[in-house]
Amino acid sequence: MLRYLALPTLILAAACSSAPAETLAVPTLEPLWVAEGFQGAEGAAMAPDGSYYISNVFGDARAKDGNAYIAKLSTGGVIVERYWSAKLDAPKGMAILDGTLYVNDIDRVVMVDAETGSRKGQIPIEGASFLNDATVWNGQVYVSDSGTARIHVLDGETATVWMEDDVLKGVNGLLGDAGRMLVSTMTAGDLLSVDADRNVTVIATGMVDGDGIGLVPGGGYLVSSWPGQIHYVGEGGTVTTLLDTTGDETPITQNDLTIFGDVVIVPNLRNDTVTAWKVVR
Repeated sequence: MLRYLALPTLILAAACSSAPAETLAVPTLEPLWVAEGFQGAEGAAMAPDGSYYISNVFGDARAKDGNAYIAKLSTGGVIVERYWSAKLDAPKGMAILDGTLYVNDIDRVVMVDAETGSRKGQIPIEGASFLNDATVWNGQVYVSDSGTARIHVLDGETATVWMEDDVLKGVNGLLGDAGRMLVSTMTAGDLLSVDADRNVTVIATGMVDGDGIGLVPGGGYLVSSWPGQIHYVGEGGTVTTLLDTTGDETPITQNDLTIFGDVVIVPNLRNDTVTAWKVVR
């Protein structure tokens, strides 16, 4: 069932020249390890035991073929269970709430027991065409649909359109952070802050094909651009590109970047790898 929440008028406040000067040092990324042997690694989530779940699209990102799966990866970069949860279509972003792993799978959210990997059901998202990222915010799961410029909120077995607006064109990454949700977009390359009333502030822009978002310890943000870049965004909105492989002979795609403590986990979909970095200031 699809429901809509009434939308107030959105307030779009762009970052401007009066923003405070940057006072934090730009961090660096220290390589930890690269794990190999995946099949279209796209999303990452932390398992209850501290290891990582990695979604594998395994083929066409829109194909309902039942060939895809979620692998379990150790903190040292070793695949400990390749088919931890299987027979998915094209899983991407994931989030865990109350012992359930919510997995975006094209036009449905599949619910999986976060301990065992067994199926617990699914929530069809009416009208969805490319469900992408997921986050937990204010005790609920939110999912982005890159194909319709919508963010949905899940309530039990029901999906509601929480926000739909032109500013969300190419919406991708979501990250709940206290009183706001951080959102990345692919079309404009924006990093947005959206409050509970759906008022929007542009933190930074120009990061075209924006994907994953992470909070840097001590302040600032990391944002990946999936064709091969990782950016640092300071609190004042200044963007510094820390990694750019787009000009390489074989670019390394930077997909659902996620920060766990000071460890940055980035699935590399087209390279069938997952890269771990330590963020250092």
